[in-house]
Amino acid sequence: MDEKIEENLKKTSTWKRIFFMLIFAAIGGLVRMLIWAVILLQIASVLFTGSPNENVLKFGSNLSLYTYHIINFLTFNSEILPYPFSEWEMTVETKLPEPKPRKRPKQ
Repeated sequence: MDEKIEENLKKTSTWKRIFFMLIFAAIGGLVRMLIWAVILLQIASVLFTGSPNENVLKFGSNLSLYTYHIINFLTFNSEILPYPFSEWEMTVETKLPEPKPRKRPKQ
């Protein structure tokens, strides 16, 4: 049993993954701040124009996918490093459930 633990502790791949996990935990914190900015921008857009901003919707969707990719890596559900250590397309190809169509309020 002790030999197995010692073997696991000596694996460079394990320590490399832990290093990347720490990096992506920090990046995840920055992304959460950006998500709050998106939330506030969308609130302002709805208050002033009556509808969400389409460009901010796309940006928010990309942030959601990126967050999902990071969380999958951090929870060992994926071995693929998120962007910037892999191509952005790897994140974009991650599929989330399609949102239901929204009913626009009548004006």
